[in-house]
Amino acid sequence: MKVLIPTPLYSYTAKQEVEAVGTTLAELLADLDRQFPGLRFRVVDEQDRIRKHMRFFVNGQQTFDLTHALHPEDAVQIVQALSGG
Repeated sequence: MKVLIPTPLYSYTAKQEVEAVGTTLAELLADLDRQFPGLRFRVVDEQDRIRKHMRFFVNGQQTFDLTHALHPEDAVQIVQALSGG
C-alpha cells in the first residue's frame, strides 16, 4: 500500500511516497523499518506508543491504534505535527 512520509522523515526514505505491506499499522511500521532502518523509532517510542507529535491517517481517517487493520488498497499518511513559537 502507499504510505505518504512527512518531510522530516525524508532522510530515511529519500522520497515522499513509499510502498509497504502489513495487515495492521504495527506491521506496516515494521515493514517500513525493514526497508528504512530507524524510521519506526521516529514515530513509535520504546513502549510501542505513537509519539505525541506523530499522527496516522488511514484513507483520510485519523487513528491512534497500532492494531488498526489495514488492507492492500488502503492509503496511509504519516503526519508530523510542528511546534514552536
